[in-house]
Amino acid sequence: MLARFVGASCAVLIVWISLSLHTFRMLFSRKKLRAGSAGLEDHKSEELRMDAAAPFPSISEGRFPADWAIEAYEKLIDSTCTPVFASHVALVIPALDRIGGAERQFVSLAIGLHRRGWRVSTVVLSGEGVAAAAELAKAGVALASLGMRKGLADPRGWMRFIRWLRLERPDVVHAHLAPAAWLARWSRLFAQIPVVVDTLHSSCIGGIGRRWGYRVSQRLPDRVTAVSRSVAYAHLSAGMVKWEKLKVLHNGVDVCEWRPDERVRAAVRREMGLGDEFLWLAAGRLEMVKDYPTLLKAMAAIEPPARLVIAGCGPLLPNLARLAAHLGICERIKFLGFETNIKRWFQAADGFVLSSRWEGLPMVLLEAAACGLPTVATDVPGSCEIVLDGQTGTLVPPADVSALAWAMNAVMRTPQEERRAIGARARQRVLEQFGLDTCFDRWEELYGELFRGKSTQKAPKPVPAAGCASATGA
Repeated sequence: MLARFVGASCAVLIVWISLSLHTFRMLFSRKKLRAGSAGLEDHKSEELRMDAAAPFPSISEGRFPADWAIEAYEKLIDSTCTPVFASHVALVIPALDRIGGAERQFVSLAIGLHRRGWRVSTVVLSGEGVAAAAELAKAGVALASLGMRKGLADPRGWMRFIRWLRLERPDVVHAHLAPAAWLARWSRLFAQIPVVVDTLHSSCIGGIGRRWGYRVSQRLPDRVTAVSRSVAYAHLSAGMVKWEKLKVLHNGVDVCEWRPDERVRAAVRREMGLGDEFLWLAAGRLEMVKDYPTLLKAMAAIEPPARLVIAGCGPLLPNLARLAAHLGICERIKFLGFETNIKRWFQAADGFVLSSRWEGLPMVLLEAAACGLPTVATDVPGSCEIVLDGQTGTLVPPADVSALAWAMNAVMRTPQEERRAIGARARQRVLEQFGLDTCFDRWEELYGELFRGKSTQKAPKPVPAAGCASATGA
């Protein structure tokens, strides 16, 4: 506790000192600019008066010709030579050691933007994320770790990130999840970052510490995005974000990669020794938010010989294994742990089930829909924005064993052709609204809009002049 307090205090001290130095530099540079141009006042004032089209302020307004000239030249320089196209984006996340929905979206966004010609840098606060690092490296995306062993209370990590920002100079810093968001927000006080964006991935607003952290820093980001309307509403209601800075941008899934595959289905089912048995799939970390106890109790109540495969790891594995033994369903349950190739299990399953107590915009539901699976999910914010009850799946109340078991039994009794029709409608919905290319288009549009707004906020003309085209790459 003492180490965290000391680290946090150092971080706050760094912020205040840097802010003071930044303010001093701005004032000093302005004085030098005015002093250097004072000698031009007499010479230029007559020429400026002759320009009848130029709006020239009078001395009675308290602005002298040299002041107006300085401002005019600043606007001219900004409008003609300031680049208005962002090209380097830095994506920041707390860690990639555990791959959940936010982390998978992070990796997909990094690789997708890189393929579209962006210079992409990825930064983690701690850990190495070996599997994710290998995937990023294979795609040609660099990954840097700040080595923050004590989280945000580690001042060394702050200094590493500041040095990295000053060296790499990204046009956009896009942070995911709360610790990364706070790091990006406060770092812009002492490192030049044209645009800061952070993304909210869950409708859970956390405790008082998280709410306070978002509130005191809500003026620092240029835009806050939420992965779903429910996530946006939860944080807006808690006063953690201002509505004028908030935008909903859904996650996306690669529909070309996530798709039905009969050959993979047959191979995986042979490995498990399955014939015509109905195979349910659940995926997600083994923590209370996913409410696996309710799922296991529902599984005990559904018709055999249905099987359930659970992909994910977490601290509740021993408790869940004991509960399965107590319910007498050990032979019908398989805990996969961390699965590097989870896609093949989506392609082998007959249905997908999600028993979460709350969600942001669950990637597993998008992946299940893209693979053409009928879904049973709890009717919680986030999930209900993906699953259309009665059309692409079934929604049931959370923490309701009997309702979950009834819905799973109903799907199992549905004729195979009808189940395939449900899965086809689910995939079509993903194609239309949650495709990865659509997601990338929206992010590129947002980055460009914010960067151009920052680059030309003082300029009367947003189009770069022909003389500067080669220098800016336009």
